Amino acid sequence: MQGYEPKKLALIRIWQILKEHSDYNHPMTQGDIARHLKNDYGIEIERKAISRNISLLNAAGAEIESKKDGSYIDYRGFEDSELHMLIDGVLSSKYITAKHSKDLIERLCGLSNKYFKSSVKHVYSVNEWSKTDNQALFLNIELIDNAIENCRQLHYDYNKYGTDKKLHKSSQQYVSPYQMILHNQRYYLMAYSEYWGNMVFHRLDHITNMTVTDKIAIPLRSIKGYENGINYKEISSTMPYMYTDKADRIDFIADISIIDHIIDWFGIDVKISNTGDEKKIMVSIKASPNAMEYWAMQYINHVEIVSPEYMRTRMKEALENGLRMYSTETGSVTGKKD
Repeated sequence: MQGYEPKKLALIRIWQILKEHSDYNHPMTQGDIARHLKNDYGIEIERKAISRNISLLNAAGAEIESKKDGSYIDYRGFEDSELHMLIDGVLSSKYITAKHSKDLIERLCGLSNKYFKSSVKHVYSVNEWSKTDNQALFLNIELIDNAIENCRQLHYDYNKYGTDKKLHKSSQQYVSPYQMILHNQRYYLMAYSEYWGNMVFHRLDHITNMTVTDKIAIPLRSIKGYENGINYKEISSTMPYMYTDKADRIDFIADISIIDHIIDWFGIDVKISNTGDEKKIMVSIKASPNAMEYWAMQYINHVEIVSPEYMRTRMKEALENGLRMYSTETGSVTGKKD
């Protein structure tokens, strides 16, 4: 206790005490509340006054429940299970720094009570997760929101990792921003680049030195292919790796054992048909050829692209190049041999 507070603050202090110390499994008696009022805030009131204050809080929508062994707050805005999911999302987000992750988790814990906070101690430390070291993320988000709201272009440095595992400037960008998109556990800025003449998707955690310019942004619906706005479902299914080349129809044969992976990547609207082999399926999708080549290489033992022909050629060339690498003597690059 840091000092005595006036009794008129008892109402809000009772709510704070119940919020911090109570739930269904830990109800508080009027005596419990009175002790916290005295010890924590120096407020002494009768138990009847506590009961009246609880009634006032309920009248204001506090949703305080009472049972034989005491009172507790029944609703806090989030269930503990929902808070755990949000915390897991923060922990697994590579684009949020360790410091920001810790701060966010502490604030999320503050939405529940002390019993929830104790359970979060069992969650892995944020320092044990792979995190970006770019401290500008949240400032970038504010600047992007401001630019979108005021239809202004952005200027920033775009960075890539070097062999020293640090971000290094690779280009300067002037873009018209439209949306921030979370995709494959990464946060992207969707914007139009006049220099490249097409839409770009830039990782927010790779952006530094961002400023909002005075130049008016190009209207989204004036860009070819976006006359009807942004089709988020199409972006998710046609660009699994955020390549920006034009989507094309691609047919491939796949082992039926990876159908879960196919739907995870391309959505439930993929066209699937029989091949005559009970262990194989034919899949038709609309996707970025660049992204599809990368995806198919990951599933090379389970997927064969059937059409278009140029995709088969690209896959064949990539595989032949890989075979050449693995056909050379081990250590041919380093000069070492087995």
